Amino acid sequence: MQLSIVIPCYNEAETIDRLVSVLDKTVADLATRGHGSEIIVVDDGSIDASFAKLEQAARERPWLRIIRFRRNYGQTAALAAGFRAATGQVLIPMDADLQNDPSDIPLLLAKLDEGYDVVSGWRRNRKDKMITRKIPSWIANWIIGRFLGLRLHDYGCTLKAYRREFLESVSLYGEMHRFIPVYAKWAGARVTELAVTHHPRREGRSKYGILRTFKVLLDLATMKFLGDYSTKPLYLFGGLGFVLCSAGVVVAAYTLFQKYVEHIWVHRNPLLVIAVFLFMLGVQLVMLGLLAEIQIRTYHEASAKPTYLVRQTVNLDATALAAGQGRIPSRAG
Repeated sequence: MQLSIVIPCYNEAETIDRLVSVLDKTVADLATRGHGSEIIVVDDGSIDASFAKLEQAARERPWLRIIRFRRNYGQTAALAAGFRAATGQVLIPMDADLQNDPSDIPLLLAKLDEGYDVVSGWRRNRKDKMITRKIPSWIANWIIGRFLGLRLHDYGCTLKAYRREFLESVSLYGEMHRFIPVYAKWAGARVTELAVTHHPRREGRSKYGILRTFKVLLDLATMKFLGDYSTKPLYLFGGLGFVLCSAGVVVAAYTLFQKYVEHIWVHRNPLLVIAVFLFMLGVQLVMLGLLAEIQIRTYHEASAKPTYLVRQTVNLDATALAAGQGRIPSRAG
């Protein structure tokens, strides 16, 4: 099995020498197990000596490939570039700071051999600060699991193993890399998790703080929309619009009740303004849903992107089926 280990790197010059030494052992160990491997390190616009050290190490190691960004684009972009350049059947991302332990890779592969398509690392004994890292992570993991339906203990652990076919249809933007297991699950992948080793950081400092948790929560809203309403946005906007229109009708009815029963003049009743506002806002949401429906249909038809993914066919050309995008072909005769 050919493996591609993808490592985002940003200002890790102090760790590079130790990282390369560990990777030497990792590649040799995987080779003894019958696995060919390549290491793709993506230098995410480092401003220290990270790239110079990586470039020097790659001269003597043909399995070490380096991608250098013009500037810092973030971990998600780095992983996306590494995945695009990878040639392996299994893609394994990990951190450059060696808090992840490459010796856990064979354990991830053993889980894949059990029939799983994605194995997510779980830092059960995490060696990070409690207030700024561990507690926000616990909260974020709990919320993500409940909202997206895939309950994992540790979405933030970079060390994971993916079968290549489940990432080929995934496009990563923003800070979406932590949601890759969810994307894979939507594509029909069998997902599990495995407790992995986590080391304290020995060199440098973490590039992430507590503010990252708020970005994750905003990305969660995007993921919820993509998962439940990406092909039927009218269900979301139309549903909210219907609720607001109904609320406007109820408030207007109560305004009429006050006028004829309690003799409260309409022009002196602020509820009339609220009723009109709620009804008009509801109508606007319904119209917004219709526009979103048109955009979604235009997107799928213009990009030739199917609205489904096929796992397997019998006596049928899966390529032709996928190209059909759900349309029923015309038949002569």
